[in-house]
Amino acid sequence: MKRSSGILMHPTSLPGSAGIGTLGKAAYEFVDWLESAHQTLWQILPIGPTGYGDSPYASFSTFAGNPLMIDLDRLVEKGWADKKDIVPADYIKSEGPVEYGSVVWWKMPVLFKCAEYFLKNANKTDRAAYEAFKNDNSAWLNNYADFTSIKQYYDSEAEKKGVSGVAQMWNAFWPKDLAACNPTAVSKWDSEHTENIEQIKVIQFFFNEQWFSVKEYANNKGISLIGDIPIFVAADSSDVWANQKFFQLDSNGIPLKVAGVPPDYFSATGQLWGNPLYDWDAMKKDNYSWWVKRTERMTKLVDVVRIDHFRGFEAYWSIPYGDPTAVNGKWIKGPDIDLFKAIKKALGELPIIAEDLGVITDEVRKLRDDAGFPGMKVLQFAFDPNEAGKEGMVNAFLPHMYPSNCVVYTGTHDNDTMQGWLDAAPDKAVQLAAEYAFGKTLSEAEARKLSDDGEVCKALIKTAIASTASYAVIPMQDILCQGAEARMNTPNTLGGTNWGWRLPKGSLTKERAEWLAFISDLYGRNIKK
Repeated sequence: MKRSSGILMHPTSLPGSAGIGTLGKAAYEFVDWLESAHQTLWQILPIGPTGYGDSPYASFSTFAGNPLMIDLDRLVEKGWADKKDIVPADYIKSEGPVEYGSVVWWKMPVLFKCAEYFLKNANKTDRAAYEAFKNDNSAWLNNYADFTSIKQYYDSEAEKKGVSGVAQMWNAFWPKDLAACNPTAVSKWDSEHTENIEQIKVIQFFFNEQWFSVKEYANNKGISLIGDIPIFVAADSSDVWANQKFFQLDSNGIPLKVAGVPPDYFSATGQLWGNPLYDWDAMKKDNYSWWVKRTERMTKLVDVVRIDHFRGFEAYWSIPYGDPTAVNGKWIKGPDIDLFKAIKKALGELPIIAEDLGVITDEVRKLRDDAGFPGMKVLQFAFDPNEAGKEGMVNAFLPHMYPSNCVVYTGTHDNDTMQGWLDAAPDKAVQLAAEYAFGKTLSEAEARKLSDDGEVCKALIKTAIASTASYAVIPMQDILCQGAEARMNTPNTLGGTNWGWRLPKGSLTKERAEWLAFISDLYGRNIKK
């Protein structure tokens, strides 16, 4: 890992376009700004199509791209869409948080119109590119298109009957033969819904073309993309539906056990995520082929992969399906190093970051180190008055404790912004953070004043970039010193502004780029050799 720094910001947060950030003009402008700020990393969240709750960590497919990120103007520029089909509805805003419900209601029908136009009007070169895309990605694309087509139909039927929520899912509402992914039933569906399925594939082609265009543009400027693989996948996904033998399900596709984390200091009942758990024995017998394909797809989409909830590969918290909380779960051993040996054997050495946050045991540390993956450090965790500065105690999140083989963040998408954290933190914690960042004694009142002025936030960004960590990644909200109103996600909550933050127009200033370039250069980041 070359000493580097960069920015964490999901493409949906890009400004300017109707309703949601896209892979259009703003994406290229952001890459240009990163270059001017001497940054060489752009980290994103998972890019799959989002479902209920809008979380990128609960996608309809871990292989597919999110159609909502497709830039409609670029489709018109390439001759793949008719401009008259893409006029935004009156209620779609270009400023403020993403309103996913409104965006989905408006944009998805527009994308299907664009796909229809493409199929009728694409020239020979574009048609050949589309056919090549289908051929190269058939292993996941066919399942995703079938799942999406069937889901669209039966979701509509369920809504007509007043059925909602989990009762709409494939394992609850679909006919049994389709729910079982019976090849004969699915083939019959294909033959009866050819046009719809083809349009779904075209929409994925649109995403693929725009994604790789942005990636090539970034790579040509020396900027690498860091992607994200959630360890678990959503129950309502083509991944589970088409690969039921690899999950802990009963004969009707209902989970036997589900994922989460145990009770801890933050939650007396733990966290009940609800994802179906893998049948690791079945996966091992198949040489972990599904995980190999998943990893291979992600390493094409991005340059570096962050694996979320890495500790779950050593042991995972297994909760009986139907339990209201995570209290009755228990730790079950995972595949451990065996999985990563299989991936390495199939794909070679890969640039992977292990998200090793939470309750991490010696066994998890050994797995991370045996695999050779760098872990994560979060600067916000360094200034807990119960940990930092206590005689005889070591806080591993303090920068002077970092090994070089790690990635430091001021915060992550699940944390408050740095300024939001400072605003809400006890005076003692703010004092500790300010003294550490400025290297001098401060009173609590002096530290609070510096924090209120945004100076502590900026100093902590400098502290992260100055650290020994090989990578330093700063959320864009922290570069702007935005408060809690700019938080990307609050775990264990739905609705509100989760996943909705967008970069305010005009934020990518020359002054901010120059400041970031100066401190990055000062501390030896992103040096071109």
